[in-house]
Amino acid sequence: MKFVLKSAVSALALSCVMGAVPAHAYTLMDMLRGDRARSGQSTIIMDPSAPVRGNPGNRNGLGGDIDPEAAMPKVSSPRYYTYKAETLQLVDTTKFADPVVTGAVADVSGSATTDGAPQRHFLTEAKVRANADVAKALQAYYGDGKNPLIWVSGEGVNERGKAALTVLADAASVGLDPADYAVSEPRIDPANPAPDVRDRALTQFELALSSKVLAYVQDTTRGRVDPNKLSGYHDFQRKVVKLDPVLKLSRMSPDVAAYLSSRNPDSTQFLALKAELAKLRAADDGNEAPITISLDGLLRPGDSSPEVANIVKAIQKNGSEELKTAHAATFAAYTGGSDYSPEIVSLVEDFQKEHGLKPDGVIGQATVRTMTGGDTNASKIDKLVVAMEQARWLPEDLGPRYVMINQPAFMAYYYNDSKQQLAMRTVVGGKNNQTYFFDDEIETVEFNPFWGVPQSIIINEMLPKLRSDPNYLDQMGYEVEVGGHAVPSSSVDWYGSTQNISVRQPPSSDNALGELKILFPNSHAIYMHDTPSKSFFKRDMRALSHGCVRLSDPRAMAAAVLGTTVDEVAKQIATGQNHAVKVPQKIPVYVSYFTAWPNKDGVIEYFDDVYGRDAYVNKAFDVTTKSREAQI
Repeated sequence: MKFVLKSAVSALALSCVMGAVPAHAYTLMDMLRGDRARSGQSTIIMDPSAPVRGNPGNRNGLGGDIDPEAAMPKVSSPRYYTYKAETLQLVDTTKFADPVVTGAVADVSGSATTDGAPQRHFLTEAKVRANADVAKALQAYYGDGKNPLIWVSGEGVNERGKAALTVLADAASVGLDPADYAVSEPRIDPANPAPDVRDRALTQFELALSSKVLAYVQDTTRGRVDPNKLSGYHDFQRKVVKLDPVLKLSRMSPDVAAYLSSRNPDSTQFLALKAELAKLRAADDGNEAPITISLDGLLRPGDSSPEVANIVKAIQKNGSEELKTAHAATFAAYTGGSDYSPEIVSLVEDFQKEHGLKPDGVIGQATVRTMTGGDTNASKIDKLVVAMEQARWLPEDLGPRYVMINQPAFMAYYYNDSKQQLAMRTVVGGKNNQTYFFDDEIETVEFNPFWGVPQSIIINEMLPKLRSDPNYLDQMGYEVEVGGHAVPSSSVDWYGSTQNISVRQPPSSDNALGELKILFPNSHAIYMHDTPSKSFFKRDMRALSHGCVRLSDPRAMAAAVLGTTVDEVAKQIATGQNHAVKVPQKIPVYVSYFTAWPNKDGVIEYFDDVYGRDAYVNKAFDVTTKSREAQI
C-alpha cells in the first residue's frame, strides 16, 4: 500500500533533527549543526502571540534593534526527578476476625486446635504498614475468617515461615535488597511463656511476614522502582501484579521456597544477569591489583610504549576464551617488550571486533576502558543490579521476534525465533537530546521519506535567516505550506506567527532521514532511520543524534521487519517516490538502556552509562529502602 505522507504527519520528526549531508553543498543541515554547536541551546519555540522587536516591515535584513531570538523562550527537554517512594499505609486489621471455629483456633492446615496455637484474634492488634496493593491483599486474606494463619503454629514460627524467611534473606541473588523484606523472628522467653504475650508476638510476625512476602512478589515482578518517576525520558506502563492469590498459594504449596522463587523472572537474559551477579559476588579479587593502561594519546600500529605489556595482560584477562585460543601463540611468544608489533596489533583488532569497537588496531580511551574491564568488580555488580531492575520493567518474555535497541551499546539487534539474526551499529541521542527508554511496536516502513521540519527549528534556527532572506527555503529546495496550501517561502510573513506554517524537506540524497525510516508511532516522535552521515558509525561513542535512532544498515533492518529481502527493499527505494508499507505483523521494539546485558552467546557485556541514568536508579533504590525502614 502506498500513500504520500502529509506534512502534518511528517512533523513527527520533532525529536529527530539529525541528518548530515555531503560536503559538496551547504544546506539547512549544515546550518543547523553549526548554529547548534555555537549556541549550545536546547530546542526553542516561539510563543506565536509574542511580539517581535524591531520593524516588521524590514524584510531584507536584521537592521535596527531587531533581536530575532528575544521572543523565543526555551522549551526545556525532559528532566530527571527527585525520586519519591510510594507511601505506605497502616493496614486496617479491625476486620481480621477469628475463623468460624468455636473455642478453638485454626492451625496452618485449617484444622481446629486448642494446643496453644497463636490466637488469631490478636491479628486485630498487629501493626503493619504496606503499599495500597499489598494492604488490599492482606485485608482480603486475613479479613476472610476461614483462612488460617500461614507462617506460625503451636508456639513458634513453623517450617513454612522459616523457608519464606530464607527466600527473603536471599533477595540479593535476584537483584533485590534483603533489607526491604527483613522480618525478625519473635523472641519468646521459654522460661516465661505467657500465652497472650507469645500469641501477640506471633500474630504480629505472621502479618509482617505476609506483607514482606507480598512486597517481594510485587517487586520481583515489576521492580522496586517506578521508572516513570525517575525522569521524563522513561515511559512505561507499569505492570499490575495480581497479589490476591499469593498468600493462599503460599499456604497450599508443599514447597513455599520453590513457589516464591518461581515468581522471579526466568527469561534467558535475566538468568544470565543473575548468574553473572552470583559469579562476581563469589569472586575473591579484593587483593588483586587492577590492570591499568596509561596512554596520553593514541597508540598506533608500529608505535612503541611501555604500556604494551599491560595491554597484553589486560586482553589475556578480559578477552574471550575463543580469542585467547586463537592467539595462544602470540601470548606464548610475548616476552614483555614495548613494540606494538603486527602480532599484537592483530590481537587487539580481534579484541576490538568482539567488543563492538572499530577493529583498526588503534588504541584509544574506549579500547583501553574495554581492555581493563572498564569497571571494578563492585561497579559491575551495581550495573547488574540496575539491569535486573530494568529488565523487570519490560515484558518478561520479549517474544520470539523483536528488535532490541540498547542505547549504551550503540547497537540494534533483530531477533527471530528467539535467535539474533541481525546486529548493527546505531547513533542515538546526545546527552542534551536523549533517546527515551520505552517499548512499542513497529508498524510501518516509509521509503524515500519527507523530513517535516519541527516548529522549534523553523522558529529557532530558520527565522533569523528567513528574515534576512525570505527566499532562503525556496533556494534550499524546501517546501512551505501555510494553512495546508503550498506557497513560496518569499511570500510568507516571517515576522508573524508560524503556527500554521509547515516546512518539509522532500526525498533526496541530502534528506536528513536518508532512504527510509522505520516507524513505531509514539508520543516522543522517535523512530529508526537511515542517514547520509555514515561517518558517525565509525566512532566508538555514538550519542550524537537529536533523539532518534540512526541505523548503519537500514535496508537490512527494513527487510527483516517486513519479512522480505534487501533486494526488494532496494526496489522500493529505487522508485524515488515517498510511500509507506505496513509490516505484516506488528513487531515489538525495545528502545532500552542497559549498561550490562548479555550478548547472543549469553556473555554479559558492560557499557558506559552515557546518560548517567544508573545513578538515578541507585538513588531510587536508596530512597525506597529508607522509606520502607522508616515506616516499619
